[in-house]
Amino acid sequence: MRVRKVKSRRCWLPERRIAVVAEKPKAAEKIAWALGKPVKCSVNGVPIWIVRHNGLWVVVAPSAGHLYGPYSRSRGYPVFDLEWSPIWEFEEGSRYLYKFYQALRHVLPGSILYVNACDYDIEGSVIGYMIILNLGDVRKARRMKFSSLSPVELRRAFSRLEPLDLEMVEAGMARHELDWLWGINVSRALMDAIRKVSGRRVILSAGRVQSPTLVEAVRRWRELNLHVPEPRFTVWVEAEWRGERFKLTLVEPQPRSRAEAEKIVKTLRVTGRLRVLDSKSEIFRVRPPPAFNLGDLQAEASRLYGYSPSRTQQLAEDLYLDALISYPRTNSQKLPPTIDYGSIIRSLTASPLHGALAARLLQETRGLLRPVQGIKEDPAHPAIHPTGQKPPKTLDRDHMRIYDLVVRRFLAAFAREAVLAKNTVVAVDSGGRKYKAVGTRVIDEGWYRYYPYLKPQEDPIPAPPRGGVLKVVAAGFKTYYTSPSTRLSKIDLLKWMERVNIGTEGTRARIIETLFKRGYLDARGGKVIVTDLGEVVAAIIENLFPDLSTPDLTRKFERMLEDIRLRKKSRAEVIEDAKRAIGALIDSFKERLDLVGERLALTLGYSTPTSTCRVCGRYAEYEIKGYLLCERHAEAVRRLASKVPVIASKLSVTPEEVVEKLAARRSHAGAWIIEVAKTAVKDPRLMSIISSGLK
Repeated sequence: MRVRKVKSRRCWLPERRIAVVAEKPKAAEKIAWALGKPVKCSVNGVPIWIVRHNGLWVVVAPSAGHLYGPYSRSRGYPVFDLEWSPIWEFEEGSRYLYKFYQALRHVLPGSILYVNACDYDIEGSVIGYMIILNLGDVRKARRMKFSSLSPVELRRAFSRLEPLDLEMVEAGMARHELDWLWGINVSRALMDAIRKVSGRRVILSAGRVQSPTLVEAVRRWRELNLHVPEPRFTVWVEAEWRGERFKLTLVEPQPRSRAEAEKIVKTLRVTGRLRVLDSKSEIFRVRPPPAFNLGDLQAEASRLYGYSPSRTQQLAEDLYLDALISYPRTNSQKLPPTIDYGSIIRSLTASPLHGALAARLLQETRGLLRPVQGIKEDPAHPAIHPTGQKPPKTLDRDHMRIYDLVVRRFLAAFAREAVLAKNTVVAVDSGGRKYKAVGTRVIDEGWYRYYPYLKPQEDPIPAPPRGGVLKVVAAGFKTYYTSPSTRLSKIDLLKWMERVNIGTEGTRARIIETLFKRGYLDARGGKVIVTDLGEVVAAIIENLFPDLSTPDLTRKFERMLEDIRLRKKSRAEVIEDAKRAIGALIDSFKERLDLVGERLALTLGYSTPTSTCRVCGRYAEYEIKGYLLCERHAEAVRRLASKVPVIASKLSVTPEEVVEKLAARRSHAGAWIIEVAKTAVKDPRLMSIISSGLK
């Protein structure tokens, strides 16, 4: 073999070689070992693998994600001229990419064939294409498509190289250019506004996907903090039928006040009987859930273990790079028949953790493996599934938890339905009020055996006949208070993004983390909060960049990106459309530059407000009956004034007592409601405003 030495002390390259570009070093190593027994060497500290495969020399070299990205040397805004440049040249903290560039620059030139073996998604298509375009020859390039890093699949993919997926490349480049154009222009506009008013440089950012997500977070934050808990009353009865006791709950009509609930309980204790109006016993089957897509896995890991979406994604990507699971950044809930699932499950029988379950499944199905299919699809990858490779003993707890979820959900998809028995009893009291009890019992575990995390709690009840008389053993009522109708957590934001179809499986978690890095969101006491800066940036975006405040614009461009992939539109058309929209918004923004700057300066404490809120000391924008208040506490006063008199009537107490209870935090009241209530307890004037209902 003839070899030539490159600028490295340790690595010799075959003269005639196929250059394979992998997305990360771990993936490169898996690809090389799948093709044979490689020799590992180093170029500028970056590992390279050289292997003989089918009589040809193959050199597998890694990137470290994107090496190129959109950039412009222009200052000011709007800025529309961009070029794809090496990221380390313009992005702070990315200097580590330079050594990968140097290594690839030595390996790629002069190769007889170039293979893009980056992850098969839009991002991977762009990463590999840009590297080959700048350091190799795209006319000699091919695409390697795979959904896992198992040796069998990698060998199959290498033997079936396809033309470059240029439609994916164009769509991916357009996505980056759109995000760059929106992000840099709106971000520079915000920073310019604060600089002109305060003279200070503050790093602010906005974006096509980031901004509607922030606006949604603020909407949820406001509802949580402005929630006024309203009382509800539930009457319960402990009844007896032939020696068995069970509880029923009043369902119709619900008591509207404490006095009404007390009256119903008194009647029940006096009469001591309920008559069975209806009694049903049903057997029903529960279909197994489909295998995970990334969003479902993130939601389940959050529910069970409290992991953030980004943490779950990172753990899953680590497992993928270790060839333990398939590609995780997928939207699919389907398991296609092209994959040898029988072989995977047979391999799992050797696992100390899942071996017994895998063996049982093969026995139950007799080898006839027909998985449940979900609704969601992904043209590039199937649902997340194990590869059958044995996990190393060094796998830590967090990685093992995610691996266990993937394996169990995969096995459950092939299992039989679970069978449950449900008894429903409806009874009436002497006044015709209806009470209900529902009891559930598992008859056949079915797929619950493999995935017990969704198994219902068993609470069997008797099945008295219609017309039967139940003895009332005890009765009472409980006062509870409504909780907020919305929640704010990382997983709640991710599921919202998924529902409104903004971002991608691989970018949603990262976008949420960006909101934290920019100081728009924060985590305190295990809860997500919106900062003052996040609130004001969201308000500015809603008022001055309304297209960025809702998912509509993002969805519009997502459809355009899909049109690029389907060759219905060109990248240039989509980018020009974005430039026109951005230009119009920036023109409108500049007319109100000072107003925006003043609002930001007040929020950041760079200027002193002319009038302050009587509750919190922030800038007072509103006046209610001579009482100066900021926006959040003005709204809190309005809500309290509309609801406190009603609540007082339901509880048979005075409005002042309701406010005192809210101030004492004896309910699920929002923070701003509590702050106003505390102030009102000490301030008779504010108490009067709330108690009178703003009449």
